[in-house]
Amino acid sequence: MSETADRLRRYLEDELGECRNEDLQERLAELDDLETVLHEDVISEDVQTLSALGNETRYRLVRLLVEADDELCVCEITPLVAVSDSAVSHALSALVDAGLVTKRKDGRWRKYRATTRASTLLTVLDGSR
Repeated sequence: MSETADRLRRYLEDELGECRNEDLQERLAELDDLETVLHEDVISEDVQTLSALGNETRYRLVRLLVEADDELCVCEITPLVAVSDSAVSHALSALVDAGLVTKRKDGRWRKYRATTRASTLLTVLDGSR
């Protein structure tokens, strides 16, 4: 028996008072099912999204675009945040890559809008305070 299974058996004995082989096999199957939520692509995408929000400038931009509830031109965004034009551009690019903001070119202007995912994440954050 592997060290992991042996340790799990001891844990189940403590929790249940005894541990039959069926108990151990059932719990191992439950844990295998649970492991499916750790799909590498999903984890990678979620970490990229959370990392994008982990910077104050990017978070401010997402908050601004969610509250605007419409597209904003980069020329409208830049005066509202206290960072350079290049910092705004870099931050918006990271937010687009993370799927939190969409970008649309309109002639020589670039317009940005928060995605549904961004709105949902901020709603969850607001509700958790």
